[in-house]
Amino acid sequence: MEKFLTFLEKQTRNRLMAAALIWVIVLSIADYLTGQDITLSFFYIIPIALVAWSMGRKEGIFLSVTSALTWAVVNEVFGKNAASLFIAYWNAAAHLGFFLLFTYLLSEVHLLLEKERALARTDFLTGALNRRAFFEIANTEIMRMSRIQRPFTIIYLDLDGFKAVNDLQGHDAGDNVLRLVVKTIASNIRIFDSIGRLGGDEFVILLPETNHQVTKSIAPRIQTILLQNMRDNHFPVTFSMGAITYLTPPENVESMLKQADEMLYQVKKAGKNAIHYAEN
Repeated sequence: MEKFLTFLEKQTRNRLMAAALIWVIVLSIADYLTGQDITLSFFYIIPIALVAWSMGRKEGIFLSVTSALTWAVVNEVFGKNAASLFIAYWNAAAHLGFFLLFTYLLSEVHLLLEKERALARTDFLTGALNRRAFFEIANTEIMRMSRIQRPFTIIYLDLDGFKAVNDLQGHDAGDNVLRLVVKTIASNIRIFDSIGRLGGDEFVILLPETNHQVTKSIAPRIQTILLQNMRDNHFPVTFSMGAITYLTPPENVESMLKQADEMLYQVKKAGKNAIHYAEN
């Protein structure tokens, strides 16, 4: 079932709506041919569900109205007449109400599922990708690089003096620092870049299709803005960074992060609050 839902979500909106409308048309023809003894109204739920789940509530409402009107036309105009006009309107309204209620409930379930998916991939404190989600994205980038041979960069950063903030100002202040770091970085990278929290005060930024020269302009700019935000909020925190640009795919995400961590160790050893660069 999960594979089928994933397949639906990958289809274009026009293709999904066209398939749903064709379903309604075919179903209305079948409904007419079966006569008064058999009703197929329940099966209109299938295209409504397809659209409401994959496209959204507004599209689901549109198809609900379309399906209810189609059912009413088939049943009241083409031979399945109700005993009175009132009953005809009542039946049409009842079907529309049922379809709309179904659309609302299904779209709510989908919304809750999307929220759960996001929470499963997101660090609850900062909103950055959690370790698992970052590994997935980084692994995808490694595989993509194997196909198209375009460079990418990771920037591994650690917060200098973060323990002192927790000790002197409390853990709430420490949490505010972490949130501010992620918010600052997210505001200064591209929409298709990623930031992940690997644990504690260690973060990593993934920059697809970013060469060594561009990295040398991006990393200092991010560090400068971070430092300014720390000063503005009176947090005695600086930032050590290790930036690696890959021209050939690394063996895996673990080896990539291990190399970045070794670079970060060299920065710390040399005095902190600096950026070291490498190109592989």
